[in-house]
Amino acid sequence: MVNISSKELLERIFHDDFEHLKGKTLRMTRLRIPGREVCLAHVFTPTDDSVYRNLGLHIGVHEGEDHTGEAIGLIRFTPWEAVIAAADIALKSGNVEIGFMDRFNGSLIITGRIAQVTTAVEETVRYFGSEAGFGTCPVGKS
Repeated sequence: MVNISSKELLERIFHDDFEHLKGKTLRMTRLRIPGREVCLAHVFTPTDDSVYRNLGLHIGVHEGEDHTGEAIGLIRFTPWEAVIAAADIALKSGNVEIGFMDRFNGSLIITGRIAQVTTAVEETVRYFGSEAGFGTCPVGKS
């Protein structure tokens, strides 16, 4: 991807009318059309327990539980409703727990042992790529 200035972008978009549009107020709107994709898949083990607190893994159904030291798997989907099937696949693929699931934004957080979370995330991404025809990203690990 090449970085370009606002002026260069406008010249590219309005190449024929650019001179005529100089000095006028333009309004641009960016939008994202959700496709069928897994746009984030990452597995990590935080070294600071504040990560668990900030993700809310200590409240709600998790109140009183201590997830410190567990691995966290993050997966993001479009369309967002795919997260429901993804949670089911993840739970069936490894001994993991749902830390957070948002069907309105397509976010899934799973927790558990590093090997189990890795397997669950990789299998979920594999399923959506090969069985459901989604575009997928590589599974990141840190």
